[in-house]
Amino acid sequence: MQLIRTLSLSALALGLALTAQAQQKLLPAQSEVAFVSKQMGVPVEGHFRKFDAQVNFNPAKPATSKIAFTVDTGSATLGAPEVDNELPKPLWFNVPKFPQATFQSSTVKALGGGKYEVAGKLTIKGSSQDVLVPVTLTQSGATTTAVGAFTLKRLVFKIGEGEWSDTSMVADDVQVKFKLALSGVGKL
Repeated sequence: MQLIRTLSLSALALGLALTAQAQQKLLPAQSEVAFVSKQMGVPVEGHFRKFDAQVNFNPAKPATSKIAFTVDTGSATLGAPEVDNELPKPLWFNVPKFPQATFQSSTVKALGGGKYEVAGKLTIKGSSQDVLVPVTLTQSGATTTAVGAFTLKRLVFKIGEGEWSDTSMVADDVQVKFKLALSGVGKL
C-alpha cells in the first residue's frame, strides 16, 4: 500500500513539474503593441509600453485555447509629451477610471499554415465589442511569435470624446498591431 501511495505521489509530482515547465509566458522585451490612427489624413503611430497576457494555447487542439490580454491605458504614447499628457485624460482613455483595456478570447480557430482566427471581447473605457483577430504564429527555438492586426472604431469605445469626436480631425478607424513573443508553447 505504501508503494502505491509513493508511486501515486511521485506521478503527481512529475505531472506538476511537467505542467510548470510547459507554462506559457509572455516575453515583454520581445513583444510590442502599437496603434495607428489618422490625424487630418496623416497616419500617426503610437504604442503601449505596458501590457500582459495569460495564454493557454494548445497547438494540437486550438479550440480549447484561452487568451486573456490586458493593456495599461496609461502607458499609451505617441512620442510627443504634449499629446502623451492628454491621452490619460477623460476625453481619451480616462485612465483614473479605466486603467486597463482587456481582451478575452471566446474561440480560437485554426486556418492552416500557422494562421488562426481568435474571436473574443475587447473592452475599453467600459465599452465592450466582439472582435475577430487574425493571428499568424511562427516558432524559432523555444520562442513562439504571434503577429496580427485588426481595426477598431475608436468612437464605439469613447476614445476621443467631445471636440475630438470629429472624424475629420482624428479618423474613427484605428489599426491595432501586435507582436507577442511567448515561451512554453508546444510545437506548431
